[in-house]
Amino acid sequence: MSNNTFKDLKHKVFQSGDPSYLYIGINTIIFVVFALINVPFFLSGNGGSAYDGLIREYMGFPASLQQLPYRFYTILTYQFFHEGFFHLLFNMLWLFWMGRIFLDFLKPRQFHFVYLCGGFAGALLYLLAYNVFPVFAAVTASGTATVIGSSAAVMAIVVATATLVPDYSLRLLLLGDVKLKYLAIAYVVLDLIGTASPAAGGSFAHLGGAILGFAYIKMLRGGTDWSNIFKKKPKLRVVKNNTSGKTTAPRKNVDRVDQQEIDAILDKISKTGYDKLSREEKETLFKASKH
Repeated sequence: MSNNTFKDLKHKVFQSGDPSYLYIGINTIIFVVFALINVPFFLSGNGGSAYDGLIREYMGFPASLQQLPYRFYTILTYQFFHEGFFHLLFNMLWLFWMGRIFLDFLKPRQFHFVYLCGGFAGALLYLLAYNVFPVFAAVTASGTATVIGSSAAVMAIVVATATLVPDYSLRLLLLGDVKLKYLAIAYVVLDLIGTASPAAGGSFAHLGGAILGFAYIKMLRGGTDWSNIFKKKPKLRVVKNNTSGKTTAPRKNVDRVDQQEIDAILDKISKTGYDKLSREEKETLFKASKH
């Protein structure tokens, strides 16, 4: 890899300000590093893999309530480890595709909130399910049940995007143009079916992320933005007294976009689709995404 290519990747992941690239980069780097660690672990002949002996035990989110007090940090770490290459690949592809659409309409701060809190919600629903439903009692008591993967966080982004712009279409191989709302519904139904399978833990985590993504957009439309907890508090400024007796009218920001106008455009998208927006409306959304 040339030096310029490395610099471009570094800039895109860590300096561009695009959260989708940031999370794709972090997930990929962690996967590659631990995959390399797994090589001598496997070749040593001790059996198993680093994922069975290290990642699952110390980085995976546990189903056991007894383990949670000293593995509390795993509610974050489990989101950045994957079982295998294809587990990582499909999650990162969906994160890239949905991330591009999400960031066309909303802010990076909101992306960070939905991604991270979607992962948290997925872990909590997984924990609840494994401690409520009797079918999981034995595996939960054994202390071996854990969940890893960014699927819950990615699912939150997917469902949030589909809730925001349900009639936005993606062109899929063999299927043609498919609206986001149908894709999201299909994934939720598959995960509901998956709760009655040996891989039920992952399905419950996905559903937790989906609930968070849906609830976030519904609250946002109602005027409540949960991601405001990530906002930086404005610094205090000292204003010099005007001794001349003249008052200066505040300068109006010409790029500022009225929230009511944005809400009206989003409502239009939900009814007729993004493609029906005028050029001016698309420019308004673009400006809003920069603030």
